[in-house]
Amino acid sequence: MKFTLKDYQADAVRDSLENLNKARTYWHSHSDKSAFSLTAVTGAGKTVMAAAAFEALFHGDDEFDFDADPGAVVIWFSDDPSLNEQTRFRLRESSDRINHTDMVVVENTFSRPKFEAGKIYFLNTQKLSKNSLLVRGHDQDELEEKAGGLFPETRPDLRAYTIWDTIQNTIEDPELTLYLVLDEAHRGMGNGNKEKSTIVQRMINGFGAVPGIPVVWGISATVERFNKAIETAIKRTKLPDVVVDSAKVQESGLIKDTILLDIPDEVGDFDTLLVRRATDKLRESAMLWSEYAKQQQDSGMVVPLMVLQVPNTPDPNEIGRSLDAIFARYPELPSSSVAHVFGEHATQRFGNRDVPYIEPQRVQDSTWVRVLIAKDAISTGWDCPRAEVMVSFRAANDRTHITQLLGRMVRSPLARRIPGNERLNAVDCLLPRFNRKTVESVVEALMSGDDTSSATPGRILVNPVEMHPNPAASGAFWETFEALPSQTRPQRAAKPAKRLTALAQELADDDILEGAGRKAHGLLHQALDEFQAQHQDKIKAKRDSILTVDGKTVVADMKGKKKTFNEFWEDADMAVIDDAYRRAARVLTPDISRTYVEHLARKVASVDDDPEEFLEAIVEARVTVAGLGLVTEVQDYFDGIADGIAKDWLTQYWPTIKTLSDDRKESYRQVIEMSTEPQNVELVKPEAKFEPTKVRQGEKESDLPTWQQHLLCDEDGNYPAELNTWEQQVLERESNRDGFSFWYRNPQQPGQSSLGIAYQEADQYKILRPDFIFFAEQDGQVVADIVDPHGLHLADALPKLQGLAVYAENHASAYRRIESVAEVKGKLRVLDLTKDEVREAIRGAKDVIRLFGHAVANDY
Repeated sequence: MKFTLKDYQADAVRDSLENLNKARTYWHSHSDKSAFSLTAVTGAGKTVMAAAAFEALFHGDDEFDFDADPGAVVIWFSDDPSLNEQTRFRLRESSDRINHTDMVVVENTFSRPKFEAGKIYFLNTQKLSKNSLLVRGHDQDELEEKAGGLFPETRPDLRAYTIWDTIQNTIEDPELTLYLVLDEAHRGMGNGNKEKSTIVQRMINGFGAVPGIPVVWGISATVERFNKAIETAIKRTKLPDVVVDSAKVQESGLIKDTILLDIPDEVGDFDTLLVRRATDKLRESAMLWSEYAKQQQDSGMVVPLMVLQVPNTPDPNEIGRSLDAIFARYPELPSSSVAHVFGEHATQRFGNRDVPYIEPQRVQDSTWVRVLIAKDAISTGWDCPRAEVMVSFRAANDRTHITQLLGRMVRSPLARRIPGNERLNAVDCLLPRFNRKTVESVVEALMSGDDTSSATPGRILVNPVEMHPNPAASGAFWETFEALPSQTRPQRAAKPAKRLTALAQELADDDILEGAGRKAHGLLHQALDEFQAQHQDKIKAKRDSILTVDGKTVVADMKGKKKTFNEFWEDADMAVIDDAYRRAARVLTPDISRTYVEHLARKVASVDDDPEEFLEAIVEARVTVAGLGLVTEVQDYFDGIADGIAKDWLTQYWPTIKTLSDDRKESYRQVIEMSTEPQNVELVKPEAKFEPTKVRQGEKESDLPTWQQHLLCDEDGNYPAELNTWEQQVLERESNRDGFSFWYRNPQQPGQSSLGIAYQEADQYKILRPDFIFFAEQDGQVVADIVDPHGLHLADALPKLQGLAVYAENHASAYRRIESVAEVKGKLRVLDLTKDEVREAIRGAKDVIRLFGHAVANDY
């Protein structure tokens, strides 16, 4: 892969491959057909995950412990040719092991008896419809009567094979395995185009002489329809669904943190007013991205885009008036910066302007387009990360098209979160045809999702106010804030050696440590040499067990050349040696195993002096590494060495890393997170944050209360926040303590400005975000306190408290107080987690309510 998979992406690929392996076995062993789904929110990188799975399917993957399927054939199916083209481009962009010639678009001229192994074939609904040349026959009337609406068995003139023949022959070949991937799998599953639904159902269930495709993999943000269709499918086993946790996607920074909905305060015609406001937002976005690029000295500058969403039957003059308003407000915008994606595919005239058509998949890279006019053609399957602002002229009852398009605009332009600046981590949507009451339906649709679009992670704010650092807070308070240790969520399958080599690559790329990769490998080779010296007898026994084939021991004296390499190859089962070596490579990583084999071989031979002897030494070294991997102690020893080197280098070079651009620091942040244990990361000072100012209860809307002395505030020094009764009591009491200076409402959404603390629930790590951090001056120093009002009614109350206790044990020196507050029998009680006896009680607790009533707790 050209990209390093995010933790959740690697987990999803691993689970998907496990299903694909089962499906392949079921088909070839018992002729059982199977299916499963992968569901992830828009922006999670479903195509990247698919690319990694296809690489493993075609070529195998030691990292995922997956053997290649030499007969694998993939059909990628969607209902839109442009969507297929976009997917094909993304697969090429993501994969370095799938050749572009192995991604075949099935055109009308396609005619083969069978699909070819190792290839991905792109098909769409139109290619299988009754008018397609791929399926149409010469005796139209007779076959139309036999086949009904579709013509699977018909043959066009002079065509030897229809596409259905090709599919049938591929399925019936015992050397091949046909995998069907349904992109946007909820489409074509009913509730829509009848012909499309019939085509998909026939591919799944089969019809006439054509059997159903053996393995079906549905990929979508919402797979309810797909799953229901599979449950009712004919003789098909349903494998476990692969579900990506949307919280992990949000943590990754791949999607925007906030959707800002801008609506008029009163009912009326506000089209021009909000278009001007949207234009201001576009101009501001362009200025902020330009400043950010200069600040970071980054060559890849984001060029933001505005989407004008219009009804299906728009008034061209109305669109023209909107364009006039945009250019009057933003005269620097080139007159040629407008395009449309209407289904007419031709230049359109709006007012006195001629606007050209552009294919949806080309918009992202066509930075000359700054204003895009769209109906609903881009609501599904289209992604444009630089789309920062949308004005929708859809009617107030047309929330579906609005929410679907918003769901396509949530990708982060740089595929990462911009530290501390929520303005650059947000997307704006202006709704001139809506009022406050009806916009709630959009909020509800975005938060809950439906059967065509998933719930949108992050915050959805209506007419919010932007907060900035409180000018009354000196730099000392922010220095204390930034020094507080936040934690990352551990990764399930992280490998210390892989983390070390990734760190080495980054250090070398930034010229921080010359030859870092070579040095990392050298240190690990040295450690493995020492391990060999300490465990000679065990390793020898394991080597001998590998070289014992069918009761006969192979003896090879490499120096005396009593056996030639060929004789060795014939006597020893090289498949057994290779299998044992691959197992060792999963312990040491394939990269380290390869270089360690070369390291061992160079000790006894030289490739320049005697290539044959060096080749024999390589085989001998592979046997040694294979034996090494079978010694049970090697895993913990090797992981400990690699982890120690990585930690030493991060500590040693961190001052230099901190001076790098955000893009480069994000690379190191990802390396830090490649661990099975929580890792500490520094907080980032928030420069801009949006907060709501109103709250709605039923039909009544009221202003949120505002508070003083928050580290972020509006221009009047106020911070709006909705606090429950005991949160208000905590704030009041803490504000009255001696030395109190400022407080910080810790965001509950992931981000570099939100303090996160890892805790373990069952076998899963999650992140707790304490509610409050208070700052005070004591003896001339700024000190910080965590005070977390702790709800006791939730199932995860005790695991969260235990995670906070572990954090307090490791990081008590960073705080003056770390306290958990809860209401028990109408009274607020507090646990001081900086005390050993309190943490000990929490560790052994079974009942969190009883814990707060225990003697280790005090009245707050």
